[in-house]
Amino acid sequence: MNFVREVMAKAKILIVDDDQDFTGAMKIVLESEQFTVFSASSRAEGMEKIRNDKPDLIILDVMMQTWSDGFEMSRELKQDAGLKDIPILMLTAVKEKSGIDFKSTAGDPDWLPVEEFLNKPVKPHVLLEEVKRILSQKG
Repeated sequence: MNFVREVMAKAKILIVDDDQDFTGAMKIVLESEQFTVFSASSRAEGMEKIRNDKPDLIILDVMMQTWSDGFEMSRELKQDAGLKDIPILMLTAVKEKSGIDFKSTAGDPDWLPVEEFLNKPVKPHVLLEEVKRILSQKG
């Protein structure tokens, strides 16, 4: 196994999403590639786990307790000096619910400070490709 694969296989990924069925399915996909995966079902629980466990990547939903929890959480993370370097993959059905496609604003430091934005549903191979791409850039 090469060095990059070894490092990625040890990567810790936090999924912050209130849909437990979706979270369970994502965990199976990610764990199949040897990632360490843990989850939180709310913004508050997610922030606590981020501070305690320092994940290598956060997969973040938008609509949880409020329609904007994920947007607010991404901004909070990027404004925290100790957490701002953790990459965020926003994975959400906000387009399906609102009709607005936020993908083009991903990376905007004020509006949507995330490394990538994917719409739900997402195919497992697309999820894995994006996770590996983001983690390899973090290196």
